[in-house]
Amino acid sequence: MGNLRAIRMAGSLAAAIALVGCGPAAEQQGAVEAPRPVEVVTVVTEPLALSSELPGRVEPMRVAEVRARVAGIVLHKRFEEGADVKAGEVLFQIDPAPLKAAVSRAEGELARAQAVVHEAQARVKRYEPLVKIEAVSPQDFDTATADLRGAQAAVRTAQADLETARLNLGYASVTAPISGRVGRALVTEGALVGQGDATLMAKVQQLDPIYVDFTQSAADALRLREALKDGSLAAGEHNALSIRIEGTAYERKGALMFTDVAVDRGTGQVSMRGKFSNADGTLLPGLYVRVRTPQGTDNQAILVPQRAIQRGADGNASVLLVNDQGLAEVRSVRTGAMQGARWQVSEGLNNGDQVIVGGISGLQPGTKVAAQSAQQQQASGH
Repeated sequence: MGNLRAIRMAGSLAAAIALVGCGPAAEQQGAVEAPRPVEVVTVVTEPLALSSELPGRVEPMRVAEVRARVAGIVLHKRFEEGADVKAGEVLFQIDPAPLKAAVSRAEGELARAQAVVHEAQARVKRYEPLVKIEAVSPQDFDTATADLRGAQAAVRTAQADLETARLNLGYASVTAPISGRVGRALVTEGALVGQGDATLMAKVQQLDPIYVDFTQSAADALRLREALKDGSLAAGEHNALSIRIEGTAYERKGALMFTDVAVDRGTGQVSMRGKFSNADGTLLPGLYVRVRTPQGTDNQAILVPQRAIQRGADGNASVLLVNDQGLAEVRSVRTGAMQGARWQVSEGLNNGDQVIVGGISGLQPGTKVAAQSAQQQQASGH
């Protein structure tokens, strides 16, 4: 009887030990097998307008140098520096007194030449009937005719001198050659200008519309052309540009005017020019801007949320996705341009792939996961 009780106690003890040893292990095994909930987005292709952002400089549409075309002393400056001026508006007044005297002198020379012509015409008129009756020698008549032609030529020369003198008098009023904004005056009242060469007095720049010059690599231009040719990119509106002043939120839209016909041998860049309205005068010559240029439309673009992209120590990008067995799987991808809060993925993903965007922290490839759409999570309030 004592032996039987001992056997029963030993069996109970063994059973207890078995329960203690096996219970936690079973629970751990159950925890491993439980799928881990994650949020996913399903990859779908969509049209994407491609663009690139390039540095550029603002250039005036036209620049005119205001120069003294006659020599003289500046009497007046008749404009406000930095103001808008109209073509033909007087900017400087050069002393006209010596130029008026030159006009008077040229008028006198013309009058004298005309008097000589009148005298020569009278002589020829007298000699013409006399030479027929041999009262005047043919030689004298030929001399009178030649004198008349010489006097007529002198009149034409005097007329040209008078016209030149009047032009110079007009140049004493220095006018704006184009409409635009005039800069600072480079000469002051009392300055002697036009002595020897045409003195630069000011500059007028047309600022509306205005140009923006920028460059694009020849390789990018060729890739764009090939993509348009093989149909992988849609044409889109290639004349539409937008610019942004660096360091500000200022933006303005314009149009592409031309692309240069040659590639710079030193840089491998192609020069381009855009045209923008500038009625408010915000864009000033020399201003550094960023130009966004369209590069076509990718009708089969793949975009994923920025949080889905992971980068390794080598800088290569990858994503975690749910495979057909419901396991987490890592896949290398190649990213393109940022589009808002999403990355464009040019290689590595296919239409219909389920990319994990939530619950990524600590998730290892091969882990069993329970996928739920990120949109469903937001709708359910999780």
